[in-house]
Amino acid sequence: MQTLWVIESTGEKRFPYRLSIKKDDLILLSLRVQDIWPGTKGQIFCMREEGRQWSTPVEEIERVPVLSLKRYGKRLAVILDRAKNKRCDFLFLKKKYKTKEGEYEQIFWRTQKALQERRPKVKLTAKGKDSLHVIIDKSERYPWRFHGCLIEKGQLPVGDYALKGDNSLLAIVERKTFENLTAYFGKLGAFHQILGELETYKHSALVIEASYSDFLNPKKMKFYSPTFAARAIAEIHAFHPKLNIVYTGNRKLANEWTLRFFSAIAFHSEDIPHAKVSEALTEYGVEPYSTGGSYYEVRKIIDEMPEKFTFRMLKDFCQNIPEFTIRKALSDLKKEGKISCENRGKKSYWKKNNETVA
Repeated sequence: MQTLWVIESTGEKRFPYRLSIKKDDLILLSLRVQDIWPGTKGQIFCMREEGRQWSTPVEEIERVPVLSLKRYGKRLAVILDRAKNKRCDFLFLKKKYKTKEGEYEQIFWRTQKALQERRPKVKLTAKGKDSLHVIIDKSERYPWRFHGCLIEKGQLPVGDYALKGDNSLLAIVERKTFENLTAYFGKLGAFHQILGELETYKHSALVIEASYSDFLNPKKMKFYSPTFAARAIAEIHAFHPKLNIVYTGNRKLANEWTLRFFSAIAFHSEDIPHAKVSEALTEYGVEPYSTGGSYYEVRKIIDEMPEKFTFRMLKDFCQNIPEFTIRKALSDLKKEGKISCENRGKKSYWKKNNETVA
């Protein structure tokens, strides 16, 4: 199935064109626009076609394949399959009325050139927030510190540090010192499996407490030559293109980078996108990502269960998930005070103590 960018003329004075992003017969996004491309204007005001009375388009002007659709906050970025005028984005905003209650929508179509020339205010997360929930794997003997964050020790499916969201892992970081990484040079096959699982998460990183130049320094390389180290590192990069691989130079900077990485992801996940952006990406079809394995899947299922439920009811919803994992999730939620077990034996059941167990 091919995704297409289609421009049609409408004959209307204010919005003489309709811009549609289609996937076969399915319309992902349909907007009324003032021109076929922002051009020198830099940006164009658009209006949604849904919910309004519009004239029927009279003629198709262009049809171009879409290479990419991605969301960045409230922006829907589009890349077209052509040499010129191929990069643009749509900014979806919600504004409050000044004279009455409620909100209204503003949509702006902007080009790559406009974004480069314009210097918008960018909201960055400078510090770890109190709401940042970091899980440190039990195997970490001397873990990094995340000041101002909620810290939890637990068994991670992969990696050493994770950012926890609502019953899922938003990000995973695998930590490696210079000695750790060089030790894996002798067993790259096993290391590729670890990194392959790490790569299944939407946000993941291999953070190395060393500089790349350290692996090319003969005085520091004891068991392998710099040439072999360079080839091994190149193979890691080549085999795992979706994985962030960062050389921070030392432990302190590795800790700092991971905190900022988690903070940015937490901010992005809380910045709920405009409904049309979400719908377009859902229909476009994005690659599925891991969210923490079956343990977090059980927690999510419990969140969707009725206020009172039995273990048998839960088990019926958790098919193909080991009973140990189900009981582990129940036990942890009980310790967190989010659920409680009422009665005993055959009459026992679980009860939510809050509206949600997230």
